[in-house]
Amino acid sequence: MDPADAAAIERVFRAQHGRAVAVLARVFGDLGIAEDAVADAFTAAVERWPRDGLPPAPAGWIITTARRRAIDRLRRQAKQLDRHAQAVLMRAEQEPVEEGAVQDERLRLIFTCCHPALSPAAQVALTLRMLGGLTTAEIARAFLLPEPTMAQRLVRAKGKIRDARIPYRVPDAAELPERLRPVLAVVYLVFNEGYAASSGTELVRADLCAEAVRLGRLLAELMPGEPEVLGLLALLLLTESRRAARTAPDCGLVPLPEQDRARWDRALVAEGQAIVRACLRANRPGPYQIQAAINAVHADAPAAADTDWRQVVALYDQLVALDPGPVVALNRAVAVAEVDGPDRALAIVDGLALPEYPLFHAIRADLLRRLGRGAEAARAYDAAIALTENAAQRAFLQGRRAALGAAPP
Repeated sequence: MDPADAAAIERVFRAQHGRAVAVLARVFGDLGIAEDAVADAFTAAVERWPRDGLPPAPAGWIITTARRRAIDRLRRQAKQLDRHAQAVLMRAEQEPVEEGAVQDERLRLIFTCCHPALSPAAQVALTLRMLGGLTTAEIARAFLLPEPTMAQRLVRAKGKIRDARIPYRVPDAAELPERLRPVLAVVYLVFNEGYAASSGTELVRADLCAEAVRLGRLLAELMPGEPEVLGLLALLLLTESRRAARTAPDCGLVPLPEQDRARWDRALVAEGQAIVRACLRANRPGPYQIQAAINAVHADAPAAADTDWRQVVALYDQLVALDPGPVVALNRAVAVAEVDGPDRALAIVDGLALPEYPLFHAIRADLLRRLGRGAEAARAYDAAIALTENAAQRAFLQGRRAALGAAPP
């Protein structure tokens, strides 16, 4: 296949997979059938688009082809007296229009996957697979789990939906709050995968960033009285404001202290900071609000040297109290290094158990470098490089490793 054709199909997949699955899930009322139908449609696209050219409306082509292929398969199964296939076929041919509290198809899909019958971890993993089209490996990295473990979790979640006959339907307004926590986690993880892609050649997946921000805005419209919804939106906006400055002209990674802050999107910064102030007035703090406040502190500083690191550490102290975990502690250590020095931060990092997390080794390497412990820093960089599957991030780490010189074994 011509590389240009492959790139075009990949762009459509990234942009439209979640929408197509959401639409087909509404039509068929079955997440498994919807996902398989969309996969079939993209397989057909790989075969036909290089020969016939990209259709005028690629998303519509995918949805129409997926629906037709799924109906054909269901008709064959229905002839074999498959009652489930008969029921799904009848639903698909009628195509009922469903109204309810959630009007956006993709947001409906998130709330559906976040059914209380599933464990919170399964809710998030399943939605990332269905909505974002993330691979099992990408989802496993987001959860810091081995890929086979995540594959089993996804299979069990789909099986539970099928066996318990959990319907694809719009939750009532009264049901929305109990499903909110995993929904916010899904949107947050979709954004993270976009802002710092875990694999591939691109540092950023702008499509996922834009989709997460769009969903965050929809959630804020749907549930304006929920401070954590607003906190998440503020966090996404403030982080997104830095995206252009995070990438160098050669597509390399530019860390926060080295970014040209004139390239930050000031409209997004102002909007995010305004939401943070509204959350402070509500005085119902939560993890997303505190993370947004941390990013607001960074946005307040005209230069990296002007950052109020003591305030950042104080906010991380609140975050650790509300949402303790090794990743939060690792991020707090970065701020502690700026206030109390890299030796204090290294003591915190060395007390954490994150052996499979590349950022753990990268932060540890940087602290060791600052302490003049070059050989140990080199080994930590090597560990981070070995675990990093994104080409741009790996190149950045390799550059830092090379700057140490030929460290002795």
